[in-house]
Amino acid sequence: MNQPQIVLLKEGTDTSQGKPQLVSNINACQTIVDAVRTTLGPRGMDKLIVDSSGKATISNDGATIMKLLEIVHPAAKTLVDIAKSQDAEVGDGTTSVVLLAGEILKQVKPFVEEGVHPRVIIKAIRKAVLLCINKINEMAVRIEKQSKEEQRSLLEKCAATAMSSKLIHQQKDFFSKMVVDAVLSLGELLPLNMIGIKKISGGSLEESQLVSGVAFKKTFTYAGFEMAPKSYKNCKIALLNIELELKAERDNAEVRVDNVKEYQKVVDVEWQILYNKLAKIHESGANVVLSKLPIGDVATQYFADRNMFCAGRVPEDDLKRTMKACGGAVMTTANDIKPSVLGQCEYFEERQIGGERFNIFQGCPQAQTCTMILRGGAEQFLEETERSLHDAIMIVRRTIKHDSVVAGGGAIEMELSKILRDYSRTIAGKEQLLIAAIAKSLEVIPRQLCDNAGFDATNILNKLRQKHAKDGQWFGVDITKEDIVDNYENCVWEPSIIKINALTAAAEAACMILSVDETIKSPKPADAPMAGGMGMGRGMGRPM
Repeated sequence: MNQPQIVLLKEGTDTSQGKPQLVSNINACQTIVDAVRTTLGPRGMDKLIVDSSGKATISNDGATIMKLLEIVHPAAKTLVDIAKSQDAEVGDGTTSVVLLAGEILKQVKPFVEEGVHPRVIIKAIRKAVLLCINKINEMAVRIEKQSKEEQRSLLEKCAATAMSSKLIHQQKDFFSKMVVDAVLSLGELLPLNMIGIKKISGGSLEESQLVSGVAFKKTFTYAGFEMAPKSYKNCKIALLNIELELKAERDNAEVRVDNVKEYQKVVDVEWQILYNKLAKIHESGANVVLSKLPIGDVATQYFADRNMFCAGRVPEDDLKRTMKACGGAVMTTANDIKPSVLGQCEYFEERQIGGERFNIFQGCPQAQTCTMILRGGAEQFLEETERSLHDAIMIVRRTIKHDSVVAGGGAIEMELSKILRDYSRTIAGKEQLLIAAIAKSLEVIPRQLCDNAGFDATNILNKLRQKHAKDGQWFGVDITKEDIVDNYENCVWEPSIIKINALTAAAEAACMILSVDETIKSPKPADAPMAGGMGMGRGMGRPM
């Protein structure tokens, strides 16, 4: 008697389960790790990624690369997510996170194949991470709230470490000063969107500048603009959200008039409304008028005749940053413009930078905002510079908030590896082997640093293990001399929060991938043929 077959899932559903399934997930993660492996560290290479629309991106930032690789493998997506979360939380260390997660999986793969239960492995990983985090907190060097100079130099070192692996590492001294200035000029909460970054191609990187205030591109302007003055001392700024031009009638309003005089009245009133608005703005004593909506040609001429500068269609975030910098408020009516709602700044000018004109407000009283104007050769290069600066800015913010640092360059990873290895010898059972494997997986960071620089990794790792065993706890890879060096003395510093975040994220991703034992993939629905083809003669774009 044949038992009838039971069909649970839709036909074509792909299910895979058990050990082979887990191993194939681990292998998929390995492939992703290999994609970003070579971008780690000061000698890391960059990736050029061309997306489906043909836009080329050159990047060294792990998270950027992962986002652009449109990954479809479900297990491997977790690695993309941890890279994104690291980018959002700390800003830097995205490549390290992916490397660590991949390496932990690679080291425990043999145990999975031999039949160790994934839960046992997960427990060991959790235990190891706990040990590591305690150790980092114990070793991290606190920066007590020191004098301003010491804090500055420390922040600059952290910024320089974050930039050393990026395209702009030649100019890292120049940029780290700029980044620290930018972050220190912000308010208590260090809001990221108060640092504007404007890119202008042309010129050299050294021509980039930091404006302590607001700068934005000259907006679209009408006739009469050239007559307006281009610089003011101690100016008052009116920020508006009003259209200053004749409006076309909307909502097909209909006015019936039976003679020309009536029509003329309607037109006159329209003009009168506009002139009233303009007069009110002029009376408020503002010299600079910025509006989110367009300022027409009549208004432009009117302001120019009265020695006022105006700009319409200012992007919203620029308007908001001007408001934060110069004070004042954004007005949606011209009726109630009091001195209290006007912004103030010491110096306003419009100046030519490269091929663009920029409106620059400087010397703002409560300025908690600044603008970086980046110059450089190619478009892609500028974009990569912006991404690198974003990483550095995030790092400086984190260092100010969590004031403890550890030595970078593989030093902290080697030390944690040693701790775990020592600990594993004190316990019996399977966990001993597993924790030793995790200890080994931490060595991937210094090893990759050596590989990317073309050194003999085995040789250097042996030297490092020996140093750490003798208690040289800050020793790491020295990229310049192909040797090992005390990276704390060498000023290769990173905020300890990066390392803690990276370890927790990597361990969680590894645990998640290990705890999956079955993947069920529903079939893609076959593309339904176009209903009736052209024969039905549907109207253009009419729904089916």
